[in-house]
Amino acid sequence: MISTTGTSRAIYIGGSAYRRKAYGSNHPLAIPRVSLATQLIESYDALRPDEFVMARKAADFELEWFHTAEYVAAFKRCEALGGVSQSVRKRHQLGTLENPYFEHFFTIPATATGASIQAAEWVLAGKLAFNPAGGMHHAKPDCAQGFCYFNDVVLGILRLRRAGLRVLYVDIDAHHGDGVEAAFRDDEQVFTLSLHMDTAYAYPFAGGRLEDVDAAAATTLNVPLPKDTTDAEYRVLFDAVWQPVLQRFAPDVVVLQAGTDMIFADPLGKLQISTQTFLSVAQTIVDTSPRHACGVPRLLVTGGGGYHPLVLARAWTGLWAILSERDLPDTLPDSGAQALRDVGWDVDEDEDWYPRFFITRTDAPGADLVRPEVLERATRITQHPYLRKTV
Repeated sequence: MISTTGTSRAIYIGGSAYRRKAYGSNHPLAIPRVSLATQLIESYDALRPDEFVMARKAADFELEWFHTAEYVAAFKRCEALGGVSQSVRKRHQLGTLENPYFEHFFTIPATATGASIQAAEWVLAGKLAFNPAGGMHHAKPDCAQGFCYFNDVVLGILRLRRAGLRVLYVDIDAHHGDGVEAAFRDDEQVFTLSLHMDTAYAYPFAGGRLEDVDAAAATTLNVPLPKDTTDAEYRVLFDAVWQPVLQRFAPDVVVLQAGTDMIFADPLGKLQISTQTFLSVAQTIVDTSPRHACGVPRLLVTGGGGYHPLVLARAWTGLWAILSERDLPDTLPDSGAQALRDVGWDVDEDEDWYPRFFITRTDAPGADLVRPEVLERATRITQHPYLRKTV
């Protein structure tokens, strides 16, 4: 039973499970993420007890709303046996270099998934909810894919759908939200909007094109981004789609996947977008989302990709400030800056912008230009048959 007697408008779902090492070593996700973001938020004294909820592990029957019973059972057996057999590796893509085995192999992703279902339940109870451990948008019903074991986003949306809500999913992760798009392709009550690196040069190297839509019964719109997309270019493309889709689709609730790999320093990203633009887009989504009767945005937010721990912690701290209506100083508290230093991240220590990561939550201004190819792409988007349909 969820109690809504607290005064908070936003719920942050976390847990001790995210302090454990996962993904082994030499993997892009073998870095502190949720734990570091939580530390930085707490260094600002920006997380009250009535705003924090401990994540719970998803039940098998909840996982099977989307994933096959065979997959769930095989996954559980891997943790129980302490490894992955060759047949399971081949059949379900578990225990591979991309989706490696690690301690608490089933428990950690099942908990991150349970947290997205919890987040949906908090939204149904009248709150706005943030699950930073979620956003695993590539996973398929019967196999892991792209570092994603369970598709918590799909399951969170399915919980909202079980309550009869019409859902708009917006994905600002640098990579195409292909697993979510595929899951709801035939559900006219779910619309998926994804802005991502063009799959001509980026994972998953297929799909995600502007043209990948049947305009007669569209349930998705993709906005592929060229390499080195700037802040100004991103805003041009986002502004070309957000309000038209919001007005055309008229959702009951919005689900935002807020991966930080869109930000310029991310080692797996190829975009030139600042933390400020990441936050400005999130602010627009929060400001324009449907409302509960009490005025709180009817919004579920997950994390997602993000492979630079310092970038991620700073961005999600700013995101939590927006969600919880806090005005945080740009300057990092001493304890927060120390938490970032303690990570020992030195991949880009020779870059001019690196020292700034330990001083402020914001980035130095980048190039404010818009290439002709981006303007042309924005025009094509506005002429898309779905956006031109009469309601």
